Amino acid sequence: MKADSRIRIPKTRIAVLIGPNGEIKRELEKITQTVITIDSADGLVVVESTEETKDPLAVWKARDIAQAIGRGFSPQRAFALLDDDVYLRLINLEEFGSTPNQIRRLKGRVIGQGGKTRRNIEELTETFVTVMGNTIGVIGEVENQQVAVNAIVRLLRGAEHSTINRYLNTQRRQMKRRKALELWHPIGPDDTD
Repeated sequence: MKADSRIRIPKTRIAVLIGPNGEIKRELEKITQTVITIDSADGLVVVESTEETKDPLAVWKARDIAQAIGRGFSPQRAFALLDDDVYLRLINLEEFGSTPNQIRRLKGRVIGQGGKTRRNIEELTETFVTVMGNTIGVIGEVENQQVAVNAIVRLLRGAEHSTINRYLNTQRRQMKRRKALELWHPIGPDDTD
């Protein structure tokens, strides 16, 4: 049985999803074994499985990659979503501000002067962050992504940048400690203690 999924992306991002000479779209179709149809008039993207589709999540992975590109991520960053442990999360800025001036101010808080705040969030959480239109997108592994989203939401609610930097550094140390413990003593199905 064929599966399909539909999303709409901004018309300004259609060319990025297609890529030079159709290269990005073709690569995404090849990797996910799906067929992608893009309506350039309204930005509708339809992803369908094929007879060759082996991964039951392929349609949704391709859809998420198309959505990530539509929300401002580069194709290279969006393709990280092919990893089963990496997810896309979108934050709607209209939940934090209602006027164009409020939205612009909120975007500026997350981006920071010269992009410093966004870069800091990305580096300390090992995620990718983009700000486009009325959304902020975060791509990353679940734990890292949650830390990035928490930092962004706190900024949107008015937290000081210095407070967020302390939070991010503390979380980074804790994540490193947990990873080190997992490497030292991995927990598996055969562990009984």
